[in-house]
Amino acid sequence: MCLAVPGKVVSIDDSADPLTGLIDFGGVQKQACLEYVSDVKVGEYVIVHVGFALQRLDEESALASLKLFEELGLLEEEFGDAWEQAAEEAGAAAVTEPQDSGSEAR
Repeated sequence: MCLAVPGKVVSIDDSADPLTGLIDFGGVQKQACLEYVSDVKVGEYVIVHVGFALQRLDEESALASLKLFEELGLLEEEFGDAWEQAAEEAGAAAVTEPQDSGSEAR
């Protein structure tokens, strides 16, 4: 499922083309294109869909939506487990024990 998720603008890269910014989605931070809301400021909330900030949102509505998404498990579905993702990005994927498939020579 692809959601339009509210997030808080943490930083803006004015030198990027297209204009981008770092958006915080309740603890998970992702880059997003800000071209559609080019006059947005750090600290404001935006609705982001597939990497594009589409419109501003007031803080009260954004926080209520994030809380509801979290309660329904939609943030994890959309963004995955942040710790697992960080480990994968760092090249430290979880190590699993090999299981006996029964096909090895005995």
